[in-house]
Amino acid sequence: MSRDGSLLLEFTNVNTYYGDLHALKNVNYTIGKGEIVSLLGGNACGKSTTMKTIMGIVRPATGTVIFDGKPIEKLPTSERVKLGIAPVLEARRLFPRMTVYENLEMGAYTQPRGARFSEDLERVYSLFPRVKERRNQLGGTLSGGEQQMVAIGRALMARPRLICMDEPSMGLSPLYVEQVFDIIQEINKQGTTIFMVEQNANMALSIAHRAYVLQTGAVVLSGTAAELRVNPLIREAYLGELKVDVAA
Repeated sequence: MSRDGSLLLEFTNVNTYYGDLHALKNVNYTIGKGEIVSLLGGNACGKSTTMKTIMGIVRPATGTVIFDGKPIEKLPTSERVKLGIAPVLEARRLFPRMTVYENLEMGAYTQPRGARFSEDLERVYSLFPRVKERRNQLGGTLSGGEQQMVAIGRALMARPRLICMDEPSMGLSPLYVEQVFDIIQEINKQGTTIFMVEQNANMALSIAHRAYVLQTGAVVLSGTAAELRVNPLIREAYLGELKVDVAA
């Protein structure tokens, strides 16, 4: 379950609605400290709703969300960030008229200024040399890959214990996809837990420890990444390996 036996995030029987639409149906997740856990599924299956529920943008109608032993389902987003949860939003969502440096500053708004800020900034720059090169450039003028690097760096500036990533490969060239996933692994090795929504199942399962599969708001499969990579349902539905009827 977790790499050292201790849990960081738990969903227990979570049900989330948008009006009459039942978006998450009695969902259960566990994320252990130090893990990379991937959430797979097609469009409109509840992946982004999961992330919004973790961050407090959407509140569950029933069920509990526990972070490091503390119920958080009633806490505002700002309190969740202070506890150590940081998002990397779908489509990056940088402030386009602010510089790269100013975007990184926004990630540190819950942290005191001083030596720690400088240390965190240098950590981001060491992970992303391109971000350092672009630090005085407006966020809206960067390429998609560069924006994703800034978005991850902005999350790191909050000193998170858990980073929730929503489609980190979306809209990126294959080269940037590989770079971003390498960085995700490096961040994890440095001690940060990762919960990642991703449609690129092959890449996600190549770095994840465990994964869940959602369909129409319900968890239909879960297991280690190695188990799911050889699961015939996953191979057919998400890895592009279609069955061929040799008798046809």
